[in-house]
Parts: sequence; C-alpha cells; structure tokens
Amino acid sequence: MTEIYEHIAGKISEITGVIDPFSIILILIFTALLFAGFISLFAGITSVVERKIAGRVQSRIGPNYIFFRGFFQFVADGIKILQKEDIIPDGADKILFRTAPYIIFAAVFLAFASIPVGMNLIAADLNTGILYIMAVSSFNVIGILMAGWGSNNKYSMLGGFRSAAQIISYEIPSALSALTVILLAGSLSMQEIIINQGVWPWEWHIASSPFTVIAFFIMFTALIAEGNRTPFDLPESESELVSGYNTEYSGIRFLIFFFAEWANLYVISAILSSLFLGGWNSPFHEGFTIGSVFIEATGIGILFFKSIFLTFLIIMLRWTLPRLRIDQLMSLSWKYLTPFSFLSITGVLFWMVLFPEGLPAVQYSITGFFILLFLLFIYRVIAVNLIKMKANIGTTTTR
Repeated sequence: MTEIYEHIAGKISEITGVIDPFSIILILIFTALLFAGFISLFAGITSVVERKIAGRVQSRIGPNYIFFRGFFQFVADGIKILQKEDIIPDGADKILFRTAPYIIFAAVFLAFASIPVGMNLIAADLNTGILYIMAVSSFNVIGILMAGWGSNNKYSMLGGFRSAAQIISYEIPSALSALTVILLAGSLSMQEIIINQGVWPWEWHIASSPFTVIAFFIMFTALIAEGNRTPFDLPESESELVSGYNTEYSGIRFLIFFFAEWANLYVISAILSSLFLGGWNSPFHEGFTIGSVFIEATGIGILFFKSIFLTFLIIMLRWTLPRLRIDQLMSLSWKYLTPFSFLSITGVLFWMVLFPEGLPAVQYSITGFFILLFLLFIYRVIAVNLIKMKANIGTTTTR
C-alpha cells in the first residue's frame, strides 16, 4: 500500500506541482470521493437496467413508474432502504457482522485504483497492476466468510463456506488465463498491456491466436463465478439457503452487498476489455497531440462502451441460464477450466515461438467469427424484440 501511495503522490506532484503532503492527501480524498460517486451511480443505474432486462427476458414490464419509465427506481429504493431498521441478531458476533459488508465493498473499491480509465487516466499505473487487482479482489472471501460466520446462522455459514470454496477455486483459472496476456505483453502493468494491443479488433490480444480465445472465455467464466453471479450464485441461492451469507442483514448493510456486486460488474468488464479487447485504444490517436482532451475523451468512451457491452452480456446470462449444482460448479473449475487454462498457456508459448509476428489469416478469421457473433447477438436482442413488440401492438389494436 505504501508503494501505491508513493506512486500516486508522485503522479499528483508531476501533474499539479503540489508537493505538500497535506494537499496531496486532500486530492486523494477528493479522487476517492469521485470514484465512490461513480461506483454508487453505476451500481444504482445497473440495478434498474438489470431489472428492466429481467422483465424483458421474462415477458413482463419491470420498473416503469418513477421518472422516465422507471429509471429512477434506484433512488426510491435507496431512500426506502435507508429508513429500514438495522437489525443485528442477539447471538451474532457484532464486530464481524458489522465489518463484513464494508470489507467486501472495499475490495471492489480498491480494484479501481489500478483499472485504466483512459490513456493518461489511471489512479495507480503499477508495474504489477493485474496482480494487484487480483490480490485485492480476493478480499471478498474474507468479507463473505465474516458475514457468514458472524451471523450465527447455519444458512449464512453454509453460504460463506460455499463462496470461499468457489472464489478460491475460480481464482486459479482466472489467473492462469491472465498469464497468456502477460506473456504476449511482457508486462503486468495494465497500461502496458493495453499499449501492446492495436486499435483494430484483429490487433487485440483475443485475436492473436486460437489459444487466447480459449483464455478469454475461461477468464470470462471464472470472473463471473468469482463475482457470485448466476449461474454461479450458489453462496446466496434462495431456494436452499434463504439468502445465503447475507440472510441476517437488513437496511444499509444489506444494500452494500448488492452495491459491491453491481460495481464488481464494471470491474470484471473493464479487466476483460483491458486485457483482451484493446482497452482505450482509439483510431483517432493519429493526427492529434498525445494527451489532448479529444484523444482522452475518445479513449474513455471506447473503454466504457466495451465495458458496458460486457456488463450487458453478463446480465443477459444471469436471466438466461439456470443455476448449477455445487458439484457441477466445482467440476467445471477443476476438471475443465483449469486444465484448459494450462493448455492455453502452453499453446500461446508455442504460438509465440512459431509465429513471433503473428499470423494475419488467423487474426482476421477470429475477428470475423466474433463480428458474426456480435451481429447475431444484436439481431436476437434488438430485432426479435422489435418484431415481438409490433406483434403485440397489432394484437392489441385488433382486440
């Protein structure tokens, strides 16, 4: 943590010329508040979008009353939950019970420190950036175990144990998949990994070889499982454990768990976008001064669009796939994802030796395959829904 502070303080001094430690601390606090505001706003809007998507998938309306077709529903929900009584069970370990939600939220918040926002916009461009993100993200295990054990509830305890086993198991294929990108970029720095990629899709890491495609899908699956999202939400499966590790929580502490989950969607998407999908690389870099406002704005917009698309995809998967059993969950990690992640590492190593400059035909083929998948996805999501809406309007008019 000292290294992070020194790095950030050095960057602030370089940009602003401020060297006074007190002023640097004030700037850090202001920056932290900005991140907290972004996380809160993103989590709130994502909660409404997810409920809208769930309604569309399940052929119902979803939130549609509070301002602009229900998009301010999260504000009403927040005001309502702030008025709820904060109940702590008599037999609970009060210190663990109270601290757990904040540790889980802090794990997500700390990950933002090394996630790129733009070409020159990153809180801490550590030379071990991806390693730092994986390390702080694993704090979730501690918070969830504290919530499960401190609640003095058998359902909460089972949910906490499940989550610990699940997160630890899926961290292995996730880290091994990231290693394929680290080999290609020759760096653990998030910014260096993005710089190693080009602007166009065939220049991204995901298109460099068939083995990086495997690594991308493994990491995509593993990160969803680490985030306890359906179909991997066994730690809080309501059909078995009431609500899992957060069964005994109420009020604002209950809300913090879900804030962390929705904010973690952006963390997952931003990591995948940075490692495999070119990050903030913009086609407008040429012809403009490096560091200009236009380049920064386009880079931020491109990375944000990629992250939002992946977030939308993760939400769609939640409301499409059924929940796995616990034996299926563990088998998927240890019997399939982990061995295939070792295969992808070996394959990338051989590919780098045989084709040090890459193989354009393979890169174009992989890019074409993903473009077809993207167009098919857009057709299924947008065109089919429009057809259904027109059919429903026609039926209503006839009646």
